[in-house]
Amino acid sequence: MREDELPGPTDWGATVGVGPWEGPWPDDPRYDPQLLAEGDRRNVVDRYRYWTVEAIVADLDRRRHPFHVAIENFGHDLNIGTVVRTANAFLAAEVHVVGRRRWNRRGAMVTDRYQHLRHHPDVGGLLALAAERGLTVVAVDNGPGAVPLETAELPRRCVLLFGQEGPGLTEEARAGAAMTVSIAQFGSTRSINAGVAAGIAMHAWVRRHADLGAAR
Repeated sequence: MREDELPGPTDWGATVGVGPWEGPWPDDPRYDPQLLAEGDRRNVVDRYRYWTVEAIVADLDRRRHPFHVAIENFGHDLNIGTVVRTANAFLAAEVHVVGRRRWNRRGAMVTDRYQHLRHHPDVGGLLALAAERGLTVVAVDNGPGAVPLETAELPRRCVLLFGQEGPGLTEEARAGAAMTVSIAQFGSTRSINAGVAAGIAMHAWVRRHADLGAAR
């Protein structure tokens, strides 16, 4: 099984996707002739069955949300793939990787094909782009002065900025953020997994700003 055929979390033990197209082929440039002939075993929603990657991205671009996600990658963080996959699920505008360009893509489960990615060598580059586009930088960190995410008013146009696993955000990132939010925790550990934190923060934005009637 190729990586782009990996099933979703509920698909193990079941036939993944659909087989070859039955009947006359659709006269629509969005459809991929190879997928029509061989079947579509990708982990995509039903509306995108048999579509080309380019057609799927174009349709997603019409509906993307105005929030961005950024994660620092100075320690080659293994959570970036999870962040990318979650950003795709919540239809983020872009994912920004700050620091090292290389990251482990396996955790993204091929969603990086559908999600816009941008690299910044340093935090300064991210902050400059955010200022140019009118995006509020929101650091997600449990340090002093953070506002509880559960009660914070997340801006509609924003960048949710996460640190790497372990040390968290750099001082430059903390200083450059317009606001800092923390996720309520009740156990013994000081922090939670960066990929999990990103999912929680993105969902908080969705609950506040997204058109839930448009969800699949």
